[in-house]
Amino acid sequence: MNKSWIYVVLTSVFELIWIYGFNTANAWWHWVLIIGAILLDLHFLSKACENLPTGTVYAIFAAAGTVGTAIMDIYLFGGSLNVGKMFFMLILVLGVIGLKLSDQPEQSEATKGVQS
Repeated sequence: MNKSWIYVVLTSVFELIWIYGFNTANAWWHWVLIIGAILLDLHFLSKACENLPTGTVYAIFAAAGTVGTAIMDIYLFGGSLNVGKMFFMLILVLGVIGLKLSDQPEQSEATKGVQS
């Protein structure tokens, strides 16, 4: 696995950590930890974007955060799950997969001629 993809996973995990912190923080030192998680999150996000297309990284980051937050809301904070939520989470995941699949580098005309 490419090191940059590990950064994508880490940025997605740290995003969920600080979002969880927003819902549970009740002391000043909790907010210090949340700010630390946000800073690590942004660090991993920037590291992931160094070698991967920014659009793909951000789409995964946003989708993981959105789907992860919805799941966290359902299982940890008593939120509800319905067909609409499941449908739109599926659309997000399919969109990210589509971006990844369509993000293959295009061959230049000179390279196409050599491979034909």
